[in-house]
Amino acid sequence: GIAIETIAVRALRGKGVLRLLASPWLIARAVLQALAVLRKHRPRAVISFGGFAAGPGGIAAWLLKVPLLVHEQNRTPGITNRILARMARQLLCGFPDSFPGRDCHWLGNPVRAELTALPLPAQRLRANDAALHLLVLGGSQGARVLNQTLPIVLARLGTAVPYQVRHQCGANQRDATHDAYSRMQVRAGIEPFIEDMAAAYAWADLVICRAGALTLAELCAVGAASVLVPYPHAVDDHQTRNAEFMVAQSAAVLLPESPDLARHLAAQILRLHRDRASLLAMAQAARALAQPRAAEQVAEALIAQASP
Repeated sequence: GIAIETIAVRALRGKGVLRLLASPWLIARAVLQALAVLRKHRPRAVISFGGFAAGPGGIAAWLLKVPLLVHEQNRTPGITNRILARMARQLLCGFPDSFPGRDCHWLGNPVRAELTALPLPAQRLRANDAALHLLVLGGSQGARVLNQTLPIVLARLGTAVPYQVRHQCGANQRDATHDAYSRMQVRAGIEPFIEDMAAAYAWADLVICRAGALTLAELCAVGAASVLVPYPHAVDDHQTRNAEFMVAQSAAVLLPESPDLARHLAAQILRLHRDRASLLAMAQAARALAQPRAAEQVAEALIAQASP
């Protein structure tokens, strides 16, 4: 197994004035605890994947002169990785422009091997007259706006688009999502969680989802066409920045959350159903961005920095 050490650390950003005033003490305490952990285990290299919990360990590594690497998953780095990047010996990036002006090795985000092993898009996507397979992904918590909007979209399309739907809605929103489809008299396969994502992606012609970094890495790994609806309240609006990269490479469609989301989403589904060549081109553009060796390259970079 993997040994886990814990330190007392809490998020500071957006947590109110009192938390901000206490931050010097909280940070100092966490760094001291991280120093004790590193002295105990004596690592030859340390890597930060971001998030507030990574900060003290990264600072402790720098203080102890242990080689520090930073891997940033998103196109816009979080505050922890922005700070640690100044101390790091090597920057690894999920997007090619995560740290403008810095030497950053673009190697993507790790995904499961079974995703990269799927057949290429041209072998998977269905013919023009076949029902369009729609895969809706809301993440483990479910994206409420997708759960509410997709039934409206599909009811609006009616018989104009023959389709089949698999909708992953999140464990806490299964009943509400089922009721939303029932009210619209739309049939869909509703799943709180999808165990076999490789099979789900292999089944899908078009994916409708948020724009988290790891989701986009999966879309690229399998070569999946997608309509991205970024979560608008993410820190630094990083999901929109992630999605804009995909759009710039013709690898996805971006639709912001808005009162007109249902209308715009219906129009995109209808367009891509009628123009399967564009659907295939989008999937192939996504596949061209895949970084199937990301996990291996992260490990190789870590080992290289740890070597004498």
